[in-house]
Amino acid sequence: MKWQNLMGALFLCTGLVACSPGDEARTQQVERDPLAEGAVRARVCMGCHGKQGISRVASYPSIAGLEEAYLVAQLRAYRSGERENPMMNAMATNLSDEDIQLLSLYFSTQHPNPESR
Repeated sequence: MKWQNLMGALFLCTGLVACSPGDEARTQQVERDPLAEGAVRARVCMGCHGKQGISRVASYPSIAGLEEAYLVAQLRAYRSGERENPMMNAMATNLSDEDIQLLSLYFSTQHPNPESR
């Protein structure tokens, strides 16, 4: 009886190993689209900065088409408090470095003039 239990357990383990994903499946990564990820995260910015970063309100700047490095620097400055604006400081406080990179990429690739599309 013990021999049958041992053989059954061995058979089960062999089946589990054979059915588990191999090294190729484990190392295969899903392709990411940073621009699309930035667009999703930018939805919260659109209330003030407008759709695609083109503001319709003079008190909120348009950020479409600004240099990516500039946007990164400004968001980091708002996050750290180095640059002061109550609304932007509150918005940037919880941004991760990845959020800042993706948002900056997205807005830097938008056309500042909607007719230029």
